[in-house]
Amino acid sequence: MQKARIYQRPKNAMQSGKFRTDRWQLDFEPAEPKQADPLTGWAGSGDTREQLRLGFPTCEAAIAYAEREGLPYTVIPTPTKTLKLQSYADNFR
Repeated sequence: MQKARIYQRPKNAMQSGKFRTDRWQLDFEPAEPKQADPLTGWAGSGDTREQLRLGFPTCEAAIAYAEREGLPYTVIPTPTKTLKLQSYADNFR
């Protein structure tokens, strides 16, 4: 049985807003390693669950889904957000 990971999506480094960072995501850990295709050289595997990502409004909803479906899961806690407050004058010290 594949293990599921439940985590909150981090903010993309290329965005300044916080769009969709409040949603929780459930995806599956890879069951087999990726192998290079001999014809094209692209990496791939026969595991189709790796392509599945489910979104939930809360962590509790994601946990309830995993328990209802009988999936073993791991909840990855959200890292604390730290702000580095700096004034413009600090650039010239």
